[in-house]
Amino acid sequence: MAVVVWKTLSALLAVCSAARAQNFTYEANWDSLDARPIPEWYEDAKLGVFIHWGVFSVPSFKSEWFWENWETNDSDVVEFMNANYKPGFTYQDFARDFTAEFYDPDTWANIFQSSGAKYVVLTSKHHEGYTLWPSDYSFSWNAKDVGPARDLIAPLAESIRSNTDLKFGLYHSLLEWYNPLYLQDQANNWTTQDFVNQKTLPELYEIVNAYKPEVIFSDGEWTASSDYFRSKEFLAWLYNESPVKDTVAVNDRWGNDAKCQHGGYFNCDDRLNPGTLMVHKWENAMTIDKSSWGFRRNARLSNILTIEELLNNFVKAVSCNGNMLMNVGPTKEGVIAPIYEERLRQMGTWLDINGEAIYSTRYWSVQNDANNKDVWYTRSKDNSAVYAISLIWPSNRQLTLGSVLLAEDATVTLFGYSRELTWTDTGSEILVDFPQRDLVSSDWAYAIKMVGATSR
Repeated sequence: MAVVVWKTLSALLAVCSAARAQNFTYEANWDSLDARPIPEWYEDAKLGVFIHWGVFSVPSFKSEWFWENWETNDSDVVEFMNANYKPGFTYQDFARDFTAEFYDPDTWANIFQSSGAKYVVLTSKHHEGYTLWPSDYSFSWNAKDVGPARDLIAPLAESIRSNTDLKFGLYHSLLEWYNPLYLQDQANNWTTQDFVNQKTLPELYEIVNAYKPEVIFSDGEWTASSDYFRSKEFLAWLYNESPVKDTVAVNDRWGNDAKCQHGGYFNCDDRLNPGTLMVHKWENAMTIDKSSWGFRRNARLSNILTIEELLNNFVKAVSCNGNMLMNVGPTKEGVIAPIYEERLRQMGTWLDINGEAIYSTRYWSVQNDANNKDVWYTRSKDNSAVYAISLIWPSNRQLTLGSVLLAEDATVTLFGYSRELTWTDTGSEILVDFPQRDLVSSDWAYAIKMVGATSR
């Protein structure tokens, strides 16, 4: 009876939340904007793919901050330029070699679908200011005017929507390192807003109306306030009037007063993974290359996260109420390197087996087990099951759980194994007996489902 009541209340709350999101008029202040619920699809999705692609993919050295590193005399970048390019070569000269001749959006969509991700976020414009679409506000510094000579966003958006069940999203940088309007506003101590009014804000309206992204990942917020960037005004329009007003999910990087405080889900800092519960929905935006978000020609295998390391990050994030947005950097030609494709497909293989313990789950009363640092918990949305995910194969085939109590008639099953598991309550912990490892189809982390479990 209690389960039935709980399900009924949950359904009613979901309906009320959806109705509020659709009918409530949001005002351009943080109290009002912060009241908007996180879209349930985003709560359920857990995993997204991030794509950093731009002119920085041409030098493909050091990182996507190549231009800034060069201008600030980073010794590695200066040495690289002196050794490989003639005097007088400018960053803008790289753009003609951003060719994207092997860019196949259908291939990308297939790889992303195979990863088990539920949304994808493409950099529409990074801090260099170059736009991947033919923006009316980025004359001669966009993918139509220089480089690929075409819109790079539209075909990926179409392929994602036509060929997968993923949501399509866009990243957009509020700042541009060397835009004269931005530098003049900065010199005026942000008392003028010429850059915002003539460049970055019109771009945001432009990409929302043109591509209808269901994720907007804002970045470049650290130099000025949300008032300078007019972020609250934009978000009020986004939530009230835009073509994605009922479904769009946004992050928190809307000004140096907003990060980890306001907006939608929290990114806070890159590679956020607190290891403890954050009740406000959050996301670990991280990259498979340990040092760069953009493609690096000189990256070594040791610079690439293993599938075990990715799952470690992912499982911890989901257990603690987070999503994970894992980044790949395509080449200037538009190729996703095989090592990135392998990692994405490995994630999908694991999720094909263990996805029930991840998708549409919610955080439990315990995140990390009291006695076993390698075990992390989630629960089903209807509270009918608790999942324990062990990041390693248990020693002596016996999984120790110090935070769980099991009812006498409780059932314990292991994803990737067909039989029910036996278990023992010692009075202080639960011991779950695992089968021979070669009988389990999951190769990395191991998830069990417990029906009849409560916290100890």
